Amino acid sequence: MRDRETNAHPVGGPLDLNLLRTFLTVYRTGSFTAAARLLGLSQPTVTTQIRALERQLDRELFERLARGVAPAPYADELAARIVEPLDSLASVARPEDTPAEPVHLAGPAEFLARSVLPGIAPLVEKGVRLRVTPGLTEPLLEDLRAGRHDLVIATFRPRGRTLTAVPLNDEEFVLVAGPEWAERIGGAGRLATEGAAALHGVPLVAYAEDLPIVRRYWRHVFGKRLVCQPAVTMPDLNAVRAAVAGGTGFSVLPRYLCADELASGALVLLHDPDDPPINTGFLVQRPGVSGNPHVAVVRDHLLRAARER
Repeated sequence: MRDRETNAHPVGGPLDLNLLRTFLTVYRTGSFTAAARLLGLSQPTVTTQIRALERQLDRELFERLARGVAPAPYADELAARIVEPLDSLASVARPEDTPAEPVHLAGPAEFLARSVLPGIAPLVEKGVRLRVTPGLTEPLLEDLRAGRHDLVIATFRPRGRTLTAVPLNDEEFVLVAGPEWAERIGGAGRLATEGAAALHGVPLVAYAEDLPIVRRYWRHVFGKRLVCQPAVTMPDLNAVRAAVAGGTGFSVLPRYLCADELASGALVLLHDPDDPPINTGFLVQRPGVSGNPHVAVVRDHLLRAARER
């Protein structure tokens, strides 16, 4: 796409809507490069437009960082003033008969497979097209800022002002093993009496080498630092669940992911603390109204489905 020409404006002159649109895109993405990709411009053109707007306003809008930019205080004020009228203008300018673009949704593979994808039939019936990407929260949020996703289900609330997040779900973590290991350990009764010491010598199956889920359980429930090394790691909680159910050892899993196995006896709950660790997931998107009306349809569907679970 050919870049639009940008001319400098005198301080105090009428503001160019193209400059404001570029500013709002940079503000939302936190990056000149990401904004350029979304606008169909070159990165130097975006830089030139922002500098032209800064000269016209006689205000600095962004602080240049090693990676991306951070909004200056006046940028927050300007964005608040223009976001609603610019988004409304964009929705009016979009032809009614233009098919909506696919909605790009991303999140943890296990949660998408177990809690999201089984319930998307109503969206597809409405004509919504979905492009679903599994992954870890941190890189997915970076891709969201860069405009590669519309919505991200995150395992933590993102920092900063370039993204908006609303609570989506609470997941409880449970300590589990297969029936054979549970019998050898002595079950929940022994864990209640001896605590973490009852698991000495039992192989640990984990999601990652640094044991983020298991370490959190140990701190929250046992008040101790976890010192054992995993016998098996696999960056897929479904695979961890399968290995534990197959008799490999013990692990800590989200309850929603192993509820069926706990009900059938394929997995055994080793500990039932009064205050289990809970993690809140968030539905995250860039601030403002998306030019794609189906983004709001998907967002509202996910939030409604979460309330009904």
